[in-house]
Amino acid sequence: MYSQGLIGNKVVSEESDAFLDAFQARIDAEQKIEPNDAMPAGYRKTLVRQIAQHAHSEIVGMLPEGNWVTRAPSLKRKAALLAKIQDEGGHGMYLYSAAETLGVSREQLIDELLTGKAKYSSIFNYPTLSWADIGTIGWLVDGAAIMNQIPLCRCSYGPYARAMIRVCKEESFHQRQGYEIMQSLAFGTERQKAMAQDALNRWWWPSLMMFGPHDSESAHGEQSTQWKIKRFSNDELRQKFVDATVPQAEYLGLTLPDPDLKWDASLNDGKGGYRFGQINWDEFWRVVKGDGRMNRDRLAARKQAHEEGAWVRDAAAAFAAKQAQLKEAS
Repeated sequence: MYSQGLIGNKVVSEESDAFLDAFQARIDAEQKIEPNDAMPAGYRKTLVRQIAQHAHSEIVGMLPEGNWVTRAPSLKRKAALLAKIQDEGGHGMYLYSAAETLGVSREQLIDELLTGKAKYSSIFNYPTLSWADIGTIGWLVDGAAIMNQIPLCRCSYGPYARAMIRVCKEESFHQRQGYEIMQSLAFGTERQKAMAQDALNRWWWPSLMMFGPHDSESAHGEQSTQWKIKRFSNDELRQKFVDATVPQAEYLGLTLPDPDLKWDASLNDGKGGYRFGQINWDEFWRVVKGDGRMNRDRLAARKQAHEEGAWVRDAAAAFAAKQAQLKEAS
């Protein structure tokens, strides 16, 4: 995706006030920061953490849906699900490539995932118990991802912003695909509608948790916003997601599992919005720290895939070395 010549950043030995002010001035002027530009160490560290976590989430996110490939209800559904999983694998590769432009190797990033040092989205540590879960993941999980990711197309770091343009186009398709599955179930038999409602009940609150902790408890939010890595706060994005999703649920005839959900005309600067109940943050932090229902299974599956794919990586490396030798000889 990116030329290897772009990998390797300028190291600033001393981050003087003048340097930091000049860097912030570029950010404020909406200039893109490119791989070979001088940048603060904190900016680079924040990007590596965020892009790596994003890449890991795309790769791990293939697992809950892969659970239903062989059990999809029709050939059409199977083909669509396979295409979506393939897209997510591609998203992970785009993002690992973007992270590499910051001077970190893909091998290091994957090692941090497999050893549990790196995090991925907590949403993927929940099981997919029925076919309706696949529709709900597309509708809610990909919908929440889009809400998070569209502003990243204007991220101040050029490679990340450009990677997100294609990712968001494909994620938008995934969201529509999931909503169409939910529509088929909700407008189907009573049993199918009950299946859709059950999936919605289980995935609603974890989907709201995807936006991260409240702004007051977000360790990186304020600085990321100042550097324009992020454009909106966690709570702003969560509110946008709720306001967009409630009418969609109403159209389906499904009930969001929140008795405190209600319209408030005073929200959003008088434009109105939906107030919602309290999120179970104890559950959020428990899952983030590795105690979700599927945490151990997800990492075990990734480790197994990594080990079983060693021969492919070895073969690719041997082929590349052979091609290099032939090129040198000629």
